[in-house]
Amino acid sequence: MKLVRFGEAGAERPGLIDAQGSIRDLSDVVPDIAGRALSAEGLSRIKAADPSSLPLAPAEARLGPCVGSVGSFIGVGLNYADHAAETGLRIPKEPILFNKAVNCIVGPNDDVILPLGQQRTDWEVELAFVVGERAHHVAEEDALRYIAGVCICNDVSERAFQTERSGQWMKGKSAPTFGPLGPWLVTLDEAGDLGALDMYLDVNGRRMQDGGTSTMIFKIPYLLSYISTFMALDPGDVITTGTPPGVGMGKSPPVYLKAGDVMRLGISGLGEQQQHVFDYSEGVEGRAAHYKSGFDLV
Repeated sequence: MKLVRFGEAGAERPGLIDAQGSIRDLSDVVPDIAGRALSAEGLSRIKAADPSSLPLAPAEARLGPCVGSVGSFIGVGLNYADHAAETGLRIPKEPILFNKAVNCIVGPNDDVILPLGQQRTDWEVELAFVVGERAHHVAEEDALRYIAGVCICNDVSERAFQTERSGQWMKGKSAPTFGPLGPWLVTLDEAGDLGALDMYLDVNGRRMQDGGTSTMIFKIPYLLSYISTFMALDPGDVITTGTPPGVGMGKSPPVYLKAGDVMRLGISGLGEQQQHVFDYSEGVEGRAAHYKSGFDLV
């Protein structure tokens, strides 16, 4: 299944994509694509619904983040061998983990706002997975049973905040709009081979990232098992699993986002995102009608 959330920020409704590519409203089946709806029982209830019997969503409805009520948003750093190589850093012996603030999450086509004081804001197309069952001390061989589905994440990153301001990476990972998710949450039965998905990201029509999950160092089952040894993961938690090469900081010379840029990114079978980039002042003063995350910038 391809599950979505549609509507204005803060008032999204649950939906699914039918065989014709239309959004069907799941509001009479589940309250949201969140929490218990992501469990095996909840997904079975959704799967049992006849899409043709469900109302169509309004034409041109905005797509919100494909999962709601996220409790933890965890990133994995340097998890692609070829990306580690482009940064000049060693392949880690264990996964590098960092947090992204949950209120940086926006829809897949919402604007990205460059934060106040930014210097080197970068892009990162990533495969994210969403937890469906409470997971604590989960064995690797059982891990997939705890996952509701996968989706695209653009792990937008302000490199100066991340690398020069000391301490945790989350400083450069958590500004409002730095976590576009979606367009769809794709259940594992339709996601294909998670170790062989093609990934790309373009800026202004120029291909920047062109890779795939085959170079991922720590695979998804291992990541869920590993993370669950340190904390309990709850339904709706999102883990974004790292990026292939082609980020701006890895270019020679480096290239970073600026106001007016357009990012387009996708993963095979999981859809596509597109974000327009605006400066902080534009986000506050001139983009109120288009700034769709639901969070106040001032």
